Amino acid sequence: MPPARAKGTSLIVLMCVTQTSGLLGFGVLPALLPGFIAEWSLSGTEAGWLNGIFFGGYMISVIVLVSLTDRIDARLVVLGAMALTFLSMLAFGLLAEGFWSALVLRALQGVGYAGSFMPGLKVLTDRLKADDPSRGVAFYTASYAVGSALSYYFAGKIDALWGWQMAFGLTSLGGLAGFLLVLFGTGPKPVVHDHERPLLLDFRPIFRNRAAVGYMLAYALHTAELMAALSWTVAFLTFAASLQPAAAVGWSITLIGAVASIIGLPASVLGNEGARRFGRRRFISVVMVVTAFCGACIGFTAGLWFPLVVGFCILYGALIAADSASLTAGTVMAAKPEQRGATMAVHSFVGFGGGFMGPLAFGAMLDLAGGADVVASWGVAFAIVALATLAGPFFLARFSGEN
Repeated sequence: MPPARAKGTSLIVLMCVTQTSGLLGFGVLPALLPGFIAEWSLSGTEAGWLNGIFFGGYMISVIVLVSLTDRIDARLVVLGAMALTFLSMLAFGLLAEGFWSALVLRALQGVGYAGSFMPGLKVLTDRLKADDPSRGVAFYTASYAVGSALSYYFAGKIDALWGWQMAFGLTSLGGLAGFLLVLFGTGPKPVVHDHERPLLLDFRPIFRNRAAVGYMLAYALHTAELMAALSWTVAFLTFAASLQPAAAVGWSITLIGAVASIIGLPASVLGNEGARRFGRRRFISVVMVVTAFCGACIGFTAGLWFPLVVGFCILYGALIAADSASLTAGTVMAAKPEQRGATMAVHSFVGFGGGFMGPLAFGAMLDLAGGADVVASWGVAFAIVALATLAGPFFLARFSGEN
């Protein structure tokens, strides 16, 4: 089968690989965060900004970029975004010299991701011939875990060999690979307008879709917790290892971060299957409650036996990811076909608004609670972000219908 005519399973695989490639640079900064804190003398709040601004850049651009996919082929948006991802990552390795330059370039990376994640999902769903696309959505969404895990792993390996500048430079090639995969692996698909098109940024019809709104609000809380964990886990484990260095000898912290991320792939896919079997709203609500209470405890475990701390972090990563695909699939399935692009735009904006606030709130709470050298500070920071997700089941019950 020529790659330009990829469809069905081959299309799902192609877009999952594209998503994974585009994310190779995502985890480089959080994976190397302890080094940046030391080299640039960053406070917890400043480190939180560098983590969170990625999602800030995502948030301010995703509304326009994803809404455009109801008017033009989403493939064109993804191509431009992958090019930006490549260039902004390469520029970080060459030009970043401290907090402000890193902040700007990290924000541009977020814009690149805004034009590749949900538009890439629309490239997939526009070309899938299925009444229930949730399995394709689940695998695509779960490939986020693969990309971020590889990002953490390669960041640690490359940094150890050649330094952080090369870590950014080499992982930038993932954006270039994603560009080439979409360019040669998918064909154009003109947008057919069977309905009168609303104004580009008129989202009133989206907010009248109560089922979609419920999933969006729960997704915002989920994403705040997920991105806080992804952004701060390596720094937390570095602190935990420093409390008992004898137990931590030989451990690769970035590799642990990669494992905590990759566990999200089977967790997310299996979570979507659980949602299909037991009811999406009910399943997500149970997972959110269990995850919140696990997150509320994890920061206080820093002084325990190090392998036990690692085990808690990996378990937490799996629990957080278990409802990720289910929440996005719920929004996609609740959207009207002619409003799918705009619905996904709002879903991303609301969700990654949480992604922006989660790492930033975590860093601020770390400072306010006593600093990164205090076990209780980590406990409080994790707990505040995690327990906020308990509002998720309320939003689902208040707004969403079962699907």
